[in-house]
Amino acid sequence: MKNRFGSTNELGIYEMTEAGMRPVSNPSEILITQKEDVLSGIAIAATMEGMRPLLIEVQALVTQSVYGTPQRTVSGFDLRRLQLLLAVLEKRGGFHFGMKDVFLNIAGGLKVEDPSIDLAVLCALLSSYEDVPLNPQICFAGEVGLSGEIRAVNRIDQRIAEAEKLGFEKIIISKYNLGHKNEKKAQQKYNIEVVTMGKVEELYQYLFQ
Repeated sequence: MKNRFGSTNELGIYEMTEAGMRPVSNPSEILITQKEDVLSGIAIAATMEGMRPLLIEVQALVTQSVYGTPQRTVSGFDLRRLQLLLAVLEKRGGFHFGMKDVFLNIAGGLKVEDPSIDLAVLCALLSSYEDVPLNPQICFAGEVGLSGEIRAVNRIDQRIAEAEKLGFEKIIISKYNLGHKNEKKAQQKYNIEVVTMGKVEELYQYLFQ
């Protein structure tokens, strides 16, 4: 929603009721799909939209290509960023996407530019590639660099607090967001486990091995 006073990056979410439109007080709750079954290819990102922390569902589908040229299709995410993350997975993780179709969707029709969504996108891709569901009680916040490092993101305390508020048991972030002492403080401060990692390889081993 465009705002005359302030950044157009600020997001307001409304729902239509019998009494008319009303603001949604906690958009994260409606942006995460409630599912009976745990499915592969789904990861939850702890993002920021303007000044507001927002948990968003990332959906990925990786399938064997049936055409000559593999497809790369995105909705709500930058295509070039997807290609970069696929290259990182191939180079640093040894995965092979050359003959795979890759589809990526940000649930709720949102377009996300916050680089902290990288980690959730990468995990959704790996989950679909391996056809192994992620723990639905884990969410992610971290930018991924070309060398496979998991980079720090801003406003990490707000992201952790939002994940805790929605009942998540664990959040995975960059080890560069919290020093060793601060990591201990974070564990004491929040009722959510804060897991820090520095490399994509560590993340794969943690989630799938």
